Amino acid sequence: MEILKNKGLKKSYLSPDPKEKGERNSVIDISQFSMNAGEQMALKGSSGSGKTTFLNLISGILKPDSGEIFFLDQNIASLSESKRDQIRAKYMGYVFQTFNLLQGYTALENVVMGMMFGQRIDPAKAQSLLEKVNLKDRMNYLPRQLSVGQQQRVSVARALANGPKLVLADEPTGNLDQTHAAETIDLIKNICRDNNAALLLVTHDPHVLEKFARIEDLAKINHAAK
Repeated sequence: MEILKNKGLKKSYLSPDPKEKGERNSVIDISQFSMNAGEQMALKGSSGSGKTTFLNLISGILKPDSGEIFFLDQNIASLSESKRDQIRAKYMGYVFQTFNLLQGYTALENVVMGMMFGQRIDPAKAQSLLEKVNLKDRMNYLPRQLSVGQQQRVSVARALANGPKLVLADEPTGNLDQTHAAETIDLIKNICRDNNAALLLVTHDPHVLEKFARIEDLAKINHAAK
């Protein structure tokens, strides 16, 4: 069963070049893209190819210029910003390259706050997730007291806090060495599988790509990159 299907998706931005005043640069122009419930796939693309923009469109952070984004059989591209925010909070998880942790709060508090806009706040579940990412003894540590790899694991736990149907991961190993990158990818894949959550991960790292059975090349499906 399809969990995500995009049709005629387009996104452009006004050019920052004064010589091109009023002109728009096309970033995303994807005729069709889909994935099934529970599926795990990697989307490869070089820096500046539009990977983050694509994820932000799927998550509803950005609204497309045109096109449809069907998620759980609802066209979120047609919804207001507040409605898109609600759907993202309840049914999606997002793992950022830069972690986006709140520096004044502990690992546990960061995961709990990830539940604030979801279905309900469940501190016991937050603790369980941190245990699953091997941070049982680091729950009360602030982000600055954690290693880079540990901070990323907190962000993984936070992304799973609301039991999402779809997890989006934007270059989640970009700040990690190869050993910790492999561990993080295995962790994300295993937790998503255990929770029956679909996973869409974008990366340019060939070591990460080789861990996925389905790999899509953004340059081949994005007409704006051609």
